[in-house]
Amino acid sequence: MKIIDRLFSDVKDISFWEQKYPKRNLTKDQIVTRFAPSPTGFVHMGSLYTAFISSKIAKDSKGIFYLRIEDTDQKRLIDDSVKLIIKDLKDFDITFDEGKDIGGSYGPYVQSERKEIYKSYVKYLYENNLAYICFCSEDKVNKIREKQIQNKERVGYYKDVDPCLKLSEEGILQKLDNNESYCIRLKSPGNYNNKFKYNDVIKGDVNITENDLNIVLLKNDGLPTYHLAHVVDDHLMHSTHILRGDEWLSSLPIHLQLFSLFNFDTPIYGHISPLTKKENETIRKLSKRKDPECKVSFYKELGIPNDVIKIYLMTLANTNFEDWYKNNKNYNDFKLSFANMPIGGTLFDVEKLKSISVDYFSTLTAENIYDMLYSFTKEYDSKNFERVKNNKEYLINILNIERNIERPRKDISCLLDILKIFWYMFDDLFFENKKYAECFICNKSIILNYINNIYNEEDTEEEWFNNLKEYALSNNFSKNKKALEKDPTKIGTIADFCEILRVIITTSLNSPNIYYLMKLLTKEKVLERVTRFYDIVKNNE
Repeated sequence: MKIIDRLFSDVKDISFWEQKYPKRNLTKDQIVTRFAPSPTGFVHMGSLYTAFISSKIAKDSKGIFYLRIEDTDQKRLIDDSVKLIIKDLKDFDITFDEGKDIGGSYGPYVQSERKEIYKSYVKYLYENNLAYICFCSEDKVNKIREKQIQNKERVGYYKDVDPCLKLSEEGILQKLDNNESYCIRLKSPGNYNNKFKYNDVIKGDVNITENDLNIVLLKNDGLPTYHLAHVVDDHLMHSTHILRGDEWLSSLPIHLQLFSLFNFDTPIYGHISPLTKKENETIRKLSKRKDPECKVSFYKELGIPNDVIKIYLMTLANTNFEDWYKNNKNYNDFKLSFANMPIGGTLFDVEKLKSISVDYFSTLTAENIYDMLYSFTKEYDSKNFERVKNNKEYLINILNIERNIERPRKDISCLLDILKIFWYMFDDLFFENKKYAECFICNKSIILNYINNIYNEEDTEEEWFNNLKEYALSNNFSKNKKALEKDPTKIGTIADFCEILRVIITTSLNSPNIYYLMKLLTKEKVLERVTRFYDIVKNNE
């Protein structure tokens, strides 16, 4: 029995798969991309970035975006990873036209379920003397590599390095009869000395060295390596563009060679620059192990809206987006272009992301923010959920302060901030607090008299300020700093009087408009806080 009959007796000819998966009926302008994760953990910022770009490019062209699960590394699989991946991406409105758990005409969309397909294409290579059987153990492969390193030779399984290339047909059959473990390798016809340029759709022209490595095609467990599976799948699923991290750029010669050996049309490759982080004086790749901000859950737990992250990803993906966004607030209308994608490492700046978030929150209505806060505390902040649930109108009124004006207040960067900012508006939290910001203290009777006899909850903001100003001037406060400099016997300025009220009522030197805070708290509560403030001051003397 011939080796090929022994190995591939029940394997279909590749023509079967070519007919089963015909070309898609799309125009030349429609792009087909995919997101092809390994189900080995959570969606991190790098994979979200890649999925976001791939999805947007496809959708902008009215093309196809599909999900393929690359699970050929069975040792690293994590249960329910696929469901988590789909859920995480759906949270960012990244949805698929085809794929695992979605369906489609080009499935199955899980590589471990496509073994029969890969064997057909390995058979094709074997029949054309472009593949061979390798019985080398992992230990033997490592020893060959060690020897290459010792001899300062180029490391790899190329040309005649593998002794299995010299095995006779009888020798191979005997090893198969002995049930020796084996893999199937590419018999590369490439020449390492041949170099050429390839036009990467993102990076532009890159220098390529022709592949001459006899890479593994099928592992000893019968599953393909990424190199083979990716080429076969992207051919049969008719991807027009392969967008992936630039760590795969070094493997491009292998993939271009395989497309050529199979006589496939080669898709367009684009290698996306990595997200990087500045650490001290060095810049390194963002790490899902070291950096909490690499986890998508990091932003969920802060309560940063998904829209904010997408807007930030747009700024990273296209250098011209920020200028466009200043005048066009619906970021979905922006079309990503390959020409404006960065070709080097892209600095991931959490502070810039938070700055975008502050701007974003300032455009929302108080009702929108409250609804988001309700959902957020329900899932991530159970300690404060009941407070939010039971104080809807009150919280909306707080959030509305200085919101519907030409230059709205900008102090919220995430949902977690809200109760940290406005805790003093809740009596139970306020009266638990034992600290007050440093502030000079004027006569207790001046403040109490103002609250009891001058302050009127029904006053308009203009009436309130005019009355306050008049009262302060009549109680030894100056009009402004210039007037205070001329008469240092004065207690302070009108602005200082307002700050005294602010500190007494909120314990903070920084808060929204004190007029609205006092109105929301009610005169009774303001008076209670003033009395308490001076009691604490007296006890601390």
